[in-house]
Amino acid sequence: MTTLASAEWRAREEAHVARADALTAEHRARAARGEKHPVWDFLFTYYSYKPSVLRRWHPGPGVELDDAASDERAGWRWYTSGTAPGSLVVDRDGFEAAKPHLLSLIGAILRRTASRPGQFGCFGLHEWAMVYRQGDHRHPQPLRLGQDATDAVVDSHELRCTHFDAFRFFTPDAVPRNRELLSREGQPEREQPGCLHAGMDVYKWAVKLGPLVPGELLLDAFELARDIRRLDMEASPYDLADWGFEPVAIETPEGKAEYVRRQRELAPRANALRAQILTAWQGKG
Repeated sequence: MTTLASAEWRAREEAHVARADALTAEHRARAARGEKHPVWDFLFTYYSYKPSVLRRWHPGPGVELDDAASDERAGWRWYTSGTAPGSLVVDRDGFEAAKPHLLSLIGAILRRTASRPGQFGCFGLHEWAMVYRQGDHRHPQPLRLGQDATDAVVDSHELRCTHFDAFRFFTPDAVPRNRELLSREGQPEREQPGCLHAGMDVYKWAVKLGPLVPGELLLDAFELARDIRRLDMEASPYDLADWGFEPVAIETPEGKAEYVRRQRELAPRANALRAQILTAWQGKG
């Protein structure tokens, strides 16, 4: 058990809140004006966690917070008294007992994903498969190449998606074109670290682990999800020039090379976070 003095943990909490507020400032300002954003809203809608979730700092398990019992934290769920009078500690045993199936799934996905070699031949075509041969699209932005040329790109490639939560949005005509049919049940056996969406999901798993994940790691996971989202949409079939995004033209050899280069840069960041989260939670990577 590690003990943090009151001044130390309060300073960490203050720094965390300031960092979280900086990360969400533009989104909160847009929301106050009732404005939508085709790229960044995803981080708060698909991942349906409000900015207030990011502001809440936890030290992680096995860390006793000195002089915390008089703080509002004492009213938060999943905290219990520490060994010293007036201290608090995350109730890891209680949290794990309340959510055994969820935590078993999260642990399996984090460990197994990190243990596999990355696959870097999908070229972000999952987004193209979501509009394949379908006039009505999930997003209002126009297609950069138009419908026919977009369909032709899909026709000329093999779809190699390994992530069920992307695959489930494929159009009916795109589903049988994927290398394999994916299922929710098979998700832990298919996730691999080259997948952009698996990397973004590290943020989701960090949120679901709640107080078991130190606040600094939660914000690191959010920053990774933000950076992955940029590449995901720059490589998508949508025309986002009016929003300041330059396309990664994966229909060209140069675009494919850029996509893979950036994909390879993001994958180690996701794996590092998977290991850090497991270590903070369970004491092992």
